[in-house]
Amino acid sequence: MRHIDEIIIHCTATTPNWWADKSAQEKVDEVRRWHTTSPRNWSDIGYHYLIDQSGQVVEGRPIERIGAHVKGHNTGTIGISLFGGHGSSASDNFSDHFTKEQDDALRRVLADLQGRFPIKKISGHNQYDIKACPGFSVPSWLHDKTVPPMRPPVSDDVRTSRRQSSTMKATAVTSIAGAGGVITALSSLDPTAQYIVLGFSALAMVGLGWIARERLRKWASGDR
Repeated sequence: MRHIDEIIIHCTATTPNWWADKSAQEKVDEVRRWHTTSPRNWSDIGYHYLIDQSGQVVEGRPIERIGAHVKGHNTGTIGISLFGGHGSSASDNFSDHFTKEQDDALRRVLADLQGRFPIKKISGHNQYDIKACPGFSVPSWLHDKTVPPMRPPVSDDVRTSRRQSSTMKATAVTSIAGAGGVITALSSLDPTAQYIVLGFSALAMVGLGWIARERLRKWASGDR
């Protein structure tokens, strides 16, 4: 088996309704006739696979043999051609000239070949020659359905840490808001009332401190 590391995509440049009443195999046989008669006179059809508008995939030249689809780039490559593409340009969208069935079938063929061979590159004929073929930008078409990389799973420890952090932030905000409310309330009182409120607050803080100290002392002595 020959070494294969690239797939090159083409189109037959036929109209959408070309041989509409013929089977996919009959269409492939007609393209084979174009390639094996004058002026080309090749030994076989140049492409290895052809994909009809219906999405049917037909084998062309045996994959074990070097194709005849891109001058100077046939060795180590596989040629796949889509029926259609007449009047297209290199900057068109895939859907401008080809069907959804062809899109799905082409992606399946590419996935299969990538599983069988060490494919390093998938390109279009227009990347090697000043041509419209295959009638769209292959790199852009491939990028359209690129799956974004999955994010690594978040561990329970990280989730817990995030929840704790959120709780602490919420508590701090609440405390600051409460303190702000007290200050606002005090500022509305006359000086005598402010001294009285602050005095009671100081006594309350001393009492709370004494209770906390007693509890810590009992805890330390084992009285729990």
